[in-house]
Amino acid sequence: MNIEHPAITRVNQIGYADMAAKEEHQGIDYFGSEILSGDDVVIDEDGEIVLKEDLEKFLAEKYGFKFQTL
Repeated sequence: MNIEHPAITRVNQIGYADMAAKEEHQGIDYFGSEILSGDDVVIDEDGEIVLKEDLEKFLAEKYGFKFQTL
C-alpha cells in the first residue's frame, strides 16, 4: 500500500514544476512590476518602460492624461 501524497510522488518523478516553469526575467517596469519574456511593453521617449496593461495608469500618473467616456 502506497501512502505517499500524490504531490510528493510527482515531485520525485519530475522535480519541482515551479522551478521548471519560471519565465525568463527581463527587468522591472516604471511601477516596479516584473517584466517577463513575451510581455507586451510600451517605451516612452525618455526610455521609461511600462507593461502594456498598465499604460492608461502610466499616462495618467506621469503625463496627467484624463480618460473619459463621452
